[in-house]
Amino acid sequence: MPRLALYTFGVLKSPLADPAPLTREFYDIGETVYREISQHPGYLAHAEAAVGDRGSHFGADWGAWGEFTVPTWYSKGRTVETTALATTLSLWTGLRPAFDAVYTGLHREALNRRYDWFERTEHPNYVFWWVSDDVIPTWQDGVSRLEHLHDHGSAPHAFTYHHAFAPDGTPTGVKGIGPQSNQVR
Repeated sequence: MPRLALYTFGVLKSPLADPAPLTREFYDIGETVYREISQHPGYLAHAEAAVGDRGSHFGADWGAWGEFTVPTWYSKGRTVETTALATTLSLWTGLRPAFDAVYTGLHREALNRRYDWFERTEHPNYVFWWVSDDVIPTWQDGVSRLEHLHDHGSAPHAFTYHHAFAPDGTPTGVKGIGPQSNQVR
């Protein structure tokens, strides 16, 4: 049975290592949000760096999730002291569970404050695509899908909630979201 991959990417206003209260607040809430989301029905897994690589993205050991990479438009730092990004790569059973996890609870509260922490850009900040049940998506997969979404819009290869596709490539939706919102997946 196909699984849904979700890649998110945002450029932070300040590096993660910045000791300012707003940056610390973002970092601290992130851990709590991850714990809550990992308990959500339909959540399967997310990329985590090996023990000891906390706070590092570039050069960390991500195991089966592959070598860490970022979209071409990211132009900030790449060291522990200068990295100014927040990104996730996760697997879900479907669109509805992912939607419910993202738009409820602590994650919803964090989304309401995203412009306190993140720069506004013209680039998409998330992308979905379907993978077979034996595939672990890689960071490179997420980056290439996000860049494809930016360059070409939603397609079965890379899509959003608002213009979603079923595993067979047909348009679908989550009730209340997008043009095919009468369907529930």
